Amino acid sequence: QVQLVESGGGLVQAGESLRLSCAASGIIFSMYHMGWYRQAPGKQRELVATISRGGTTNYTDAVKGRATISRDNAKNTVCLRIDSLKPEDTAVYYCNADWRKNFWGQGTQVTVSS
Repeated sequence: QVQLVESGGGLVQAGESLRLSCAASGIIFSMYHMGWYRQAPGKQRELVATISRGGTTNYTDAVKGRATISRDNAKNTVCLRIDSLKPEDTAVYYCNADWRKNFWGQGTQVTVSS
């Protein structure tokens, strides 16, 4: 059974940092391209950052320069750190695993107060 379990969300003040983690099980983690997506109320889910199985990273313009995605294949985890958080970063953040199949976590809420 495939599981992607996100953690690290919460309520933070604007300007602070947050580190989200996603623990994967049931997949050959090193073969998967991993990503973080987010969905704000009333909006479509959008890409935040991805990291390929080779370690190549990609960021949406909204977080470029403020976010760092990383993976640890030994621990089957992918992390996302966002600095200088803004109220517009408020959303449910989802972990995604993509290779031959695509899997989603259940999400973790991030709320940034101004």
